[in-house]
Amino acid sequence: MSDTPKGIFPKSAHLLKHADFRRVYENGKRHFSGNLTVFYLHRNSVTPENANIPRAGLPLAEPKGARIGFTVSRALGDAVKRNRIRRRTREAVRQHYGLLASEAVDVVINPRKSVLRADFAVLSEEVARALAVVRQARQRRNSGVESRSGKKPYLARE
Repeated sequence: MSDTPKGIFPKSAHLLKHADFRRVYENGKRHFSGNLTVFYLHRNSVTPENANIPRAGLPLAEPKGARIGFTVSRALGDAVKRNRIRRRTREAVRQHYGLLASEAVDVVINPRKSVLRADFAVLSEEVARALAVVRQARQRRNSGVESRSGKKPYLARE
């Protein structure tokens, strides 16, 4: 038995549709770290142009909680390597999903090839940091702070 804490990452929290991935890439923000790039889009920021509206003209029911998807391109290796990258990244997300579970956000994680060689503790910490950045972005947005870097605005001396 592993001494790694068990987490939760239910199927309902998986981002699966191509249109949802495209919406996050085109309208979302990015966070870069050593082993992965995280794209995120808070769902209440969806405009009518990029909303997923069915033929009847009624909006779809808004999914609850955070949804997370993974994109592992063929450039990262053969199917065995890509699946190993995806499994390691998904397990790191499973451990830290609770950081975003109640947020209405879509997240796409693009791991780099270095995920194969990285120590799992390092990868897990990077995922935790990235999910915390996504959560803090929502808090900054709700509080009216416009700074993307999280720094205080520069005040010129008089």
